[in-house]
Order: sequence, then C-alpha cells, then structure tokens
Amino acid sequence: MKISVIVTTYNRLHELKRVLEGLKYQSRLPDEVIVADDGSGPETAALAHEFMLDCPYPSYHVWHADRGFRAAKIRNQAIKKARGDYIIFLDGDCIPNRHFVEDHFSLAERGFFFQGKRVLIDRKLSTSFSQIDANSTAQLLKHSFLRNISNAHHLIRFPLFPACYSISHSGIKSCNMGLFKNDIVAVNGFNLDFVGWGREDSELAVRLYHYGVKRKDHPFMAVCFHLWHDENSRERLSVNDQLLKKAMDSNDYFCPNGLVQG
Repeated sequence: MKISVIVTTYNRLHELKRVLEGLKYQSRLPDEVIVADDGSGPETAALAHEFMLDCPYPSYHVWHADRGFRAAKIRNQAIKKARGDYIIFLDGDCIPNRHFVEDHFSLAERGFFFQGKRVLIDRKLSTSFSQIDANSTAQLLKHSFLRNISNAHHLIRFPLFPACYSISHSGIKSCNMGLFKNDIVAVNGFNLDFVGWGREDSELAVRLYHYGVKRKDHPFMAVCFHLWHDENSRERLSVNDQLLKKAMDSNDYFCPNGLVQG
C-alpha cells in the first residue's frame, strides 16, 4: 500500500519547514509528500522546491491564488495529484513524531477513515519546538511538567491499546486524518462551497458516514504536535455551520461541488 501525505499550508514558512523535516525522519517513509499551498507567497514555493531536492521520496507543490481560506479547494487539487492508495492529511503547523506514517499505515483499514490525535504546543514553546523534541521522551516529559503542552495523555505510544470505532462527529480534524483515496474520490472530495475557516472536515466525515465508511481512533498512535498560532477568522463559520447541517440532514454522500468540479 502506497501512502501520500498531503500537507496543507498558508504563509507559515518556519512551521512548514519543521513539519517537512519531521516527515523525512519517519520510521516508515511516505511514498510521496504533496504540499497543498493555499495561496502563500513565493517563499513557500521556494521551500517546497528545496525540500524536493533533498528528500528520500517524491515530493510536489500545488498552489492556487490567495482568495481567502480555501483549504477545501487546495486539498482537492492535491488529492488529484496523489498517487498513493492511502492519503494522510496533515497541516503545515503539525509536526509528526517519527512513527506517524508507520502508525497510520498499520491502522489503515478498509471501510474506515482514521482520525488522528494532536498534542498542543503553547505559544512560547512553538517558536523552537521541532521534530527533535517530538521524538525525545525526556524533552516531552519536561515540557509536560512545565505545562508547555496540552493533551499530554497522547504522548505515550502504545500500539497494543485497542482502536475505537464509531460514527461520532466530535473532534473531526483534517490536520491529522487518514483515509483510502478510493473513499474520498467516491464522495467527491472536499466540498468547495466551504470558504473560510471551519467545518469542511466535519462535512466530509458526514458524507463518508453516508457512504458507509466509519471512523477509527487510537489515543496512543499517529500523534502530531500542533504548534500555536493566531486563530483564523471565524467570519464564515455561521455559513459553514449551515452547510454542515445540510449534509447531516441529507442522506447524500456525493458532493455536487467537489473534487470533479475543481
């Protein structure tokens, strides 16, 4: 099974560099990495191309013009580019620990998408936290003791702990999510009606449920470290909430304005 990692980013150069570095030092390397660039300036493209020259697998950069928060659209462009059987979505401010891809690989299961967990890094620590910290038990314990990180219960890697299965809508986050490409193609990808921050990942999950794909979670595997940043604008959230409600009230799984349309 080939794995594509899609890293979504927008003008967070310092954070993106650390995420890409983290992907280079995986216990199981991805088969390709695609930087899904939601309209960043040329510095991000330069970083992505520099990364292409010095990584042990194929990597690509897809970009569209900056017309506000359009994560749904740029992720769809990256999905079209992806050649993997299984896609991991990761945000460009979420540093993976070294077992991240290996864990997604071992947890991948037909008929399910996997919802990963995240450890939250506070504002002060986020300026320096790197893949070295993410893979150091001593450093993580120190930061936990100093309360520089939240959700510290996810820090212990425990593969023998059983996975959970559900159709829950709680805690859906595409900053760390894995699913088979055939499934996301079947529901026509992300809904392009979502512009502005919020709910595009939850609406995707609802349509996957309608399609028959359920959710899988594991609290101690496939963890990423989410760096602090200012909140995105919530001005479109009420509109996006209505789009989510529409999907929940329907039995349709195929989005009329999605992957095929753009």
